[in-house]
Amino acid sequence: ATIAQIGRRAGGSMGIISHYFRDKNGLLEATMSDITSQLRDAVLNRLHALPQGSAELRLQAIVGGNFDETQVSSAAMKAWLAFWASSMHQPMLYRLQQVSSRRLLSNLVSEFRRELPRQQAQEAGYGLAALIDGLWLRAALSGKALDKPLAHSLTRHFITQHLPTD
Repeated sequence: ATIAQIGRRAGGSMGIISHYFRDKNGLLEATMSDITSQLRDAVLNRLHALPQGSAELRLQAIVGGNFDETQVSSAAMKAWLAFWASSMHQPMLYRLQQVSSRRLLSNLVSEFRRELPRQQAQEAGYGLAALIDGLWLRAALSGKALDKPLAHSLTRHFITQHLPTD
C-alpha cells in the first residue's frame, strides 16, 4: 500500500502520515515497535505469573505470549509479514527484527538451560523458535486464523520431547 492509500484507510491524509512517520518504512517501524512491545508484555505477563514455575510451564508461557491475540490478529499478522519482508532491505527494520528474534531465542534457551546442558539448550531453543515461527507463518500465509489448540499441542510436544523426564 502507498502512503496515500494508508492515509485514506486511516481516515487521514498522506501529509499527516508523512509528517509523523516520514515514509512508509517509518510507519512500519512505529507499528512494529508497538507490536513487539505488546509481544514483550504478553510474554512477561505470563512469565511473571509463574515465578517458581517449572521450565516446561515457563516455556509454554513464552509460546503462549507469541501466540497471543495481539500477535495473531489479522492486522498484526499482515504487519509482521510486511515487516519481515522489509527488514531485509531497511537497516532500522532489520535491527528491530534482530532484537525481536534474539529476545525469543534468549528466553527459550534460558528456560531450556535450567534442565539441559548449554549445547542441548541452544539446539532446543532454536528448534522451538523455528516451530513457533513456522506455525505462525503457515497460518499467516493461509489467510486463516492460527489454530491455537494445534499450535499449543505441537509446541508442548516439542518441549516435553526435549526436557528430561523425572
